[in-house]
Amino acid sequence: MAFEIRKEALEARRKALTGHLVEVEHTLDAPMPKDWEDRSSERQGDEVLESLGKAELDELRQIDAALARIESGDYGFCQICGDAISAERLDLLPATPFCKKCAK
Repeated sequence: MAFEIRKEALEARRKALTGHLVEVEHTLDAPMPKDWEDRSSERQGDEVLESLGKAELDELRQIDAALARIESGDYGFCQICGDAISAERLDLLPATPFCKKCAK
């Protein structure tokens, strides 16, 4: 199977996530405002950014795992049952390690 298009999509998404994570890190490292009310609002925003950053790190790990499966020749096969993952599923979720049946 040729997975070059999916590999390119995964690499592009990885690049976008990495860039955004750098922005999130810089934002979180910025000094807090001295005003108490501004600091409170800033902290709420930071909590949202931290949560988003964690979700993006999880996605980044999934992408790295998918790229490793492409390199090893295991990409496109369910990591549980070993059956082929449908092309439609890989089009929607290119980093998925599971077929539709096992993902349930």
